[in-house]
Amino acid sequence: MIEFKNVTKILSGTKVLNNLSFKVEKGETFVIIGRSGTGKTVTLKHIAGLLEPDSGQILVDGEQMNGISKSQRDRLREKIGFVFQSGALINWMTVEENIALPLLEHKLYPIEEIKRIVEEKMELLQLTSARDKMPAEISGGMKKRASLARVLVRNPEIILYDEPTSGLDPVMSSLINTIINQLKKDYAITQIVVTHDMDSAYAVGDRIAMLYDGTIIQCDEPEGIRNTNNPIVRQFISGSLEGPIDIL
Repeated sequence: MIEFKNVTKILSGTKVLNNLSFKVEKGETFVIIGRSGTGKTVTLKHIAGLLEPDSGQILVDGEQMNGISKSQRDRLREKIGFVFQSGALINWMTVEENIALPLLEHKLYPIEEIKRIVEEKMELLQLTSARDKMPAEISGGMKKRASLARVLVRNPEIILYDEPTSGLDPVMSSLINTIINQLKKDYAITQIVVTHDMDSAYAVGDRIAMLYDGTIIQCDEPEGIRNTNNPIVRQFISGSLEGPIDIL
């Protein structure tokens, strides 16, 4: 469903992605872990067509995402939903209005059908009680769920998550993980999750890839990552100060 072929990206003189190659299968939840500033979010932005690589090729559902016209890119983006770390809700709209916005903007359905779709997604993500609240009035967990609901109303084939459990308590993190797994089970959505949260990575990932110095140094099923012999991966997942990772 997604493929990177030797993708390189330089930002502010730093090679953030270095000849990066990987594949994500249809219906798979693929987790990317790694230290801050290693290119995880940059990778998501390339998948979504928000950044162009300096070299290499990015394929989405068999079609090239980079080096194409705006109209071609917009058509491919219809398949993709992006759940931002902050939620990126519009502050002057209620939760319900935020969720309905993509459908209203694109005039995809009659208003009654839009109301039905929005209601369905609010129920799925346990947001019905917050429908009339403003973003400033709801918790961080609700903001993330509202952001996901806004993505789901478009029925995407691919969802990209940037730190979906960041800043959440363990109970709310478990709810987000359960929702991610439910979307895979019920709708076979292809999902790419960027996270520092190893509990979440193990809970949702079919495969987990560690990004380090702009490339993937290990990609494996959760058990393979948990029992890794790679000293860099081992230090990261254990949070140890001792090891080859430069902590300065």
